[in-house]
Amino acid sequence: MNVRWMKGSAVLLVAIALAGCGNAEAETDVPGAEETVRIINVEVTEITTGAFTDRIDLTGAVLANRDVQISAEESGVIREILKEKGSRVVAGEALAKIDDTILRAQVDQARAQAELASQTWQRRQRLWEESQVGSEIAYLEAKFAAEQTAANLRVLEERLARTTVRAPFDGVLESRTIEVGSMVSPGMVVARVVDLDPVKILAGVPERYAADVKVGARAVVTFDVFPGELFTAAIRYVGATVDAQNRTFPIEVVLPNPRGIVKPEMVSNLAVTRHQLDSAVVVPQDALVRVEAGYAVFVVVERDGATVAEVRPIVLGASQRDLVVVESGVQPGDRLIVVGQKTVADGDRVNVVGSR
Repeated sequence: MNVRWMKGSAVLLVAIALAGCGNAEAETDVPGAEETVRIINVEVTEITTGAFTDRIDLTGAVLANRDVQISAEESGVIREILKEKGSRVVAGEALAKIDDTILRAQVDQARAQAELASQTWQRRQRLWEESQVGSEIAYLEAKFAAEQTAANLRVLEERLARTTVRAPFDGVLESRTIEVGSMVSPGMVVARVVDLDPVKILAGVPERYAADVKVGARAVVTFDVFPGELFTAAIRYVGATVDAQNRTFPIEVVLPNPRGIVKPEMVSNLAVTRHQLDSAVVVPQDALVRVEAGYAVFVVVERDGATVAEVRPIVLGASQRDLVVVESGVQPGDRLIVVGQKTVADGDRVNVVGSR
């Protein structure tokens, strides 16, 4: 009985071994066996055309339209302060008064001398020209004395006028460095007046944009301290030279400031229009894939009854923030892959799960 069991077991082992060999051949040779296919979920957006503004983004600093330190033109003691700092002033308005007692007396003296010299000249002139009375020398001396005393009077009158410190233009009295009783001398700074409407914004433009920035071009100005407010200004000045240190050339923008809210030394953001494209193919920069020859994108197409990803080499144009102009490689109506483009390859099966 044991012999029969052993023989049966041996037969069974041989059968199992043969059966194993037969199954391995079936996996490779059985007709109709399906190959595993990878399908990747993606999101797409349809490419369209639209207007695109190519702008140069710059950072600028605000300057007053005019900012002047006023100096005393005569020496003396300050007798009166006529405007306090922070006050608005108009051109020619008196700000302070220097003691003019001595100069006023000198003006009165010079006026009397000028009047005497003038009358003497008039009489000498009549006598000499009409009756030939007197000498020509006396005639000429009287003439030149009248002219000299008149000129001396004008000098003293001008000096007297300069004892009043005046605003040179409309603006704000930003500061003053004098008080009543202060002693001043010619050239000493006594006040500062600034003109804040309009203001100037100075910025540096990279030299590669030298051919694109012209006087009169419009710029959009924003300030971080005024969120949501946009200002439009014109470029008034474009520098003729490039700074050797930072390779930029200066531009100056004039910005109306009727409310006075924009202050000197504020930091501003400028967007200068470089080109305006009316019909451009614009895609998100995130959709771009870096390749050896440059950049490419993936679009969804139907091929042999299947939805697949197709790679498209592209030529890029101008960019602005997170958008870029595509000059060639895709067309309006193409379905651009915007989610999943980093994981697909050309010809991969895809499943569109969303559209933007």
